[in-house]
Amino acid sequence: MELTESPNLGVLFPKAVLAGFTKRGGALPDRVYTRSGVRVDPRQLAAYDRVCGFGLTDEVPATYPHVLGFPMQVKLMTDADFPFPLVGSVHLANRVTQTRALRVDEEFALRVHAANLRPHAKGTQFDMVSAALVEGEAVWHEVSTYLRRGPGSGSAGRDAYPEPPRPSATWRVPDDIGRRYAEVSGDRNPIHLHPLTARLFGFPRAIAHGMWTKARCLAAFEGRLPAAYSVDVRFKLPVLLPAKVAFSATPHAGGWDFALFGDRKPHLAGTITAL
Repeated sequence: MELTESPNLGVLFPKAVLAGFTKRGGALPDRVYTRSGVRVDPRQLAAYDRVCGFGLTDEVPATYPHVLGFPMQVKLMTDADFPFPLVGSVHLANRVTQTRALRVDEEFALRVHAANLRPHAKGTQFDMVSAALVEGEAVWHEVSTYLRRGPGSGSAGRDAYPEPPRPSATWRVPDDIGRRYAEVSGDRNPIHLHPLTARLFGFPRAIAHGMWTKARCLAAFEGRLPAAYSVDVRFKLPVLLPAKVAFSATPHAGGWDFALFGDRKPHLAGTITAL
């Protein structure tokens, strides 16, 4: 289904809250949303770069197209036939692959669909798959994995936290980073905005967006990344705001391993692999 404009998140998020009372599971829809003639807003991109720590260049950071495709994901996840509510779904992992960087002045198409419904120890997981295409060629591809908690396929066991690696840097994350990232991304999930709204969903304080933590880590590699690469992240424990976090980066053949942790507990673990 072709969309003529980006879906309005201001309308979709209230719909997502109400839809949580009617979703009862089932199969994923096979619908694919597409949008053609997409262009980057340089001012929005510049604001995103500042919030996430990227420098300003004529190339788009690999995490930024997620912001453009996210409203299409939310539209699909709030459709009546989508089996799981958006509110309460946990973002487990995100993998982005680019065969080359998108340029700020390029026109491209976006494509979004859901796939790979499968069991998880703590419920059911599924993927939201997005792509950016230039003249029909997918130059950017993303798989975001979500968990809907419920009866699982086995025992999850107790989490064991390994000894964290030696930090390469220490960052202070301000208490307003959720609101600042929401402003540039449109993702105004209440768990990220204010301690009071976060408590309604079981968090003692507001938490940072997972995609902000990924982008902030990726920004630390600027100047050291190839044109074509994949960056794969698994989200661990949420970053409660404000926070002091430690970032580590370890080179390996063909790329990097990296992690973000605080109080010796992991927030994120990722790998960058050159293509």
